[in-house]
Amino acid sequence: MPKPSPQTLSERLGGINLYLVGMMGAGKSAVGRPLADALGYRFVDADQVLEQAAGRPIPEVFRTDGEAGFRALESSVLGRISAWHSLVVATGGGVVLRPENWGHLQQGVVVWLDAPPSLVLERLNADPTPRPLLQGSADPARTLAELLTQRRPLYAQADLRIQQDGRPAEAVAQQVLEALSGVLKER
Repeated sequence: MPKPSPQTLSERLGGINLYLVGMMGAGKSAVGRPLADALGYRFVDADQVLEQAAGRPIPEVFRTDGEAGFRALESSVLGRISAWHSLVVATGGGVVLRPENWGHLQQGVVVWLDAPPSLVLERLNADPTPRPLLQGSADPARTLAELLTQRRPLYAQADLRIQQDGRPAEAVAQQVLEALSGVLKER
């Protein structure tokens, strides 16, 4: 049986959003853009929307409001985003921590980009973006491992798991497209 085209997948999705979840540095934003282009969807980076809503960068939100304040704002932003349709959404790495966020995520298709800690750490070291949960950590690898241990069972609730191995974002987006067909049969 031939693989469905991205246009066919887009029609079968019927405007349902795709939510990319996974650890910071897993490639959600990088994969989200070519995935959205292939489907004819819009791409939204939830962290950018959050910064616009807050009127300040995420590290400043963490500094002034703490992690709890950041998570509350993240939930509010996700609620607004989920009201839209035909989106590929790169979520923040910790969006899975709040049960109420799953109510929004599960209105769409949730895709876990599962990257090994070594790849995540390599990417984070190469990226100048400040990561509040790792800043000031004497052992970022250990902090990352602890975060992953806490979040892995939550990420595992996704509709689709895509194992990351450092391939280019376009190749990973293609893998998501190929796997989507099976998920849409189940829904």
